[in-house]
Order: sequence, then structure tokens, then C-alpha cells
Amino acid sequence: MSAFWSTWVIVLAVITLGIATFLFLWALRVKIPQEPDGTTGHVWAHGVLREAVRPLPKWWVLVSIVVFAVGFGYLYRYPGLGHYGGSLGWTSAGEVAKDTAANDKLRAPLAQRIASGTIAQLAADPDARRQGERLFMDNCSACHGSDGHGNPLLGAPNLADGDWLYGGDDAAILTSILDGRHGTMPPFTPALDDVASTDMAHYVLSLSGAEHDAAKAKRGGAQFGLCAACHAEAGTGNITLGAPNLADGTWLYGGDVETIARTISHGRSGVMPAWRGKLAESDAKLAVASVYGRTRGQSGGD
Repeated sequence: MSAFWSTWVIVLAVITLGIATFLFLWALRVKIPQEPDGTTGHVWAHGVLREAVRPLPKWWVLVSIVVFAVGFGYLYRYPGLGHYGGSLGWTSAGEVAKDTAANDKLRAPLAQRIASGTIAQLAADPDARRQGERLFMDNCSACHGSDGHGNPLLGAPNLADGDWLYGGDDAAILTSILDGRHGTMPPFTPALDDVASTDMAHYVLSLSGAEHDAAKAKRGGAQFGLCAACHAEAGTGNITLGAPNLADGTWLYGGDVETIARTISHGRSGVMPAWRGKLAESDAKLAVASVYGRTRGQSGGD
């Protein structure tokens, strides 16, 4: 704060307090002219209402004195008059620094466990999971849902179903979060017309034992070579490419015939944005652990 603005603040504060103190003291001593009946002579409603004069209540005077004393005491003890820092030397920055240091001291044991622990270990740690749930809600839930069960409309995977697109080890999970992923399913039109895409959809359903039309699945299976390059001959997928496992009954965009056929015909493009720079690696581990912890005993999800 410059000298000008410091002086400006001091002058305004002193004038305001001075006027308020003067008015308060003056109100205690001023004598208001009164009529013989104890009123000021001001009347309303054709004389029905008359303005009376009464002294200030003692409780109000006492409360006002206390308020003035507190105000003057505050300006003496704390910052409030320009550059004057108060007799206590208190500052908001110092208070934040003190609280931050105290919080860091409390978090030190947890921070050490986060740095050295695996996601599975953090998932079993109540303190880590509690912190991770807040990080997940703030950064991940918009797409993956507050419960981590995903959103087929966005192609956001279910994070709690034990199915993985790019691998379920810690390194793969953190790579997905921090560096992002860009998965592309190319469209197969015009190589496959609508009928052929529907046949292929029935074959894909048959891989996981889902309800399907056997005749259509047989015709679709004859052309599955178009898909096997990414999804493998048995349809079990490829985590290197992020090609989903088609034989596990888990679906990104929905598992009905129409949706699968639309995916085959028109393709899909799913993007997991990179969070590096927004989340530290330790925060990313905590966010995953909060979801992983709800389904411990499974592989989790990505």
C-alpha cells in the first residue's frame, strides 16, 4: 500500500470513528425541547399520534460503549489503519502460513504412505480414501459419475467394474490419468452396410454369451477378421491399443444390438484428457484409490 492510500485509510477511519463517538456522546447530553405533556410537539393523524421524548435505554448505552471499546481496541491490536500493523503483529498471510505448516505436519504420515504405497494399499487406508474421494468428486465425477460407474453417453468407462482398456497396474492407471488417452474405433461403412453391421453386432454379443440371433451371428463371424487386428481373434481386446475386450460383457457405449451396430458403422472417438499439471501423481493415486476401495477384491477399472 502506498503512502497516499495508507494516509487515506487512516483519515477515513479516524474521521468515521470521531463522528460516531461525537454523535454518541452528544445524544447522551442533548436536551430536546418538550411540550408540557412530554412530547416534542410533532403530531400526525390529526393529533392522534404524538412524538414523545424518552432517554436512551441504559442497556443500549452500555452495549454501545462496549462496541466502541472493542472497535478502538481492535484498531490498536490488529491492522486497520493504513500501514500500521497492530500491536500483535498479526497478518492474514502469517496466519495462512501457520495453518499450512500445521496441516502439513498432520499430513506428513499420510503423505509418506501415499508416496510409497500402491493404489491397492491406499484403497485400504481410510484416510487416503477419504482424501481421494474429494479429489475424485472435484476432478473425475463430471464424466465418470459420483459413484465412478461411468457414463455411456460420453463413453466414460466404469471405473469400478474390474475391466481395463489400457491395463490395470499402477503405471498404466497413472499414465491414463496424467497423460490422457485417445481411443479411436474407425467406422466400417462402406465396408459393411447396415445389414452386415447388425450381423456383426450379433456376433459380438455372442462372444460374451449375451442374447443374440444365431444365424446373424454366424454371418457376422465370417467377417470378424476386419476387427480381429485390434480386438484379437477371440475378441479379447488389446490393452496396448486400448481396444476393448468384446467377450466380457462390459460396454462403453451400451450393449444392445442397435448401439453396437452404430459403433461398428460410424466408429467412436473417446478422449481421456491429460491431468498432468492439474493433479500431482500422489493426487491421481488417491483419486483412483477412492474408487478402487469400493470394489477391493476386484481389479478396479480404468
